[in-house]
Amino acid sequence: MKLLPNIDKIKIPEEKFTQYALDFKKDKDKATAFHSALGYNKTNSNLLIADILANVDKFEAVPKSDDGYGMRYEVIMTLKGVNGKTANVLTAWIDDKKADAMRLISAHIDKPKGGGRSGTGI
Repeated sequence: MKLLPNIDKIKIPEEKFTQYALDFKKDKDKATAFHSALGYNKTNSNLLIADILANVDKFEAVPKSDDGYGMRYEVIMTLKGVNGKTANVLTAWIDDKKADAMRLISAHIDKPKGGGRSGTGI
């Protein structure tokens, strides 16, 4: 299994969650999905970040592309949220050459192909 490279240089900007993914005003669908699937919201975004950091080295990293800014990767991980439910979370990363860091660029609840629901208890 291929893990995310430069895992020792991971950076997760808290703003990705507090100002976007968990913000109902910015992205209602994504925020609703995180809240209903795993119980995460803006007030406990630090717990989601900790959950991602604790699990990123347990799942395969799939290389995607390099657009000149750094190689991009996708890691789909199964997380157990603060509400006790589990769900698959798709995380996207860039091996940011300029910042010399493996930086999270996106995250969302991953729905399986075919329209089914991800994880259990959603």
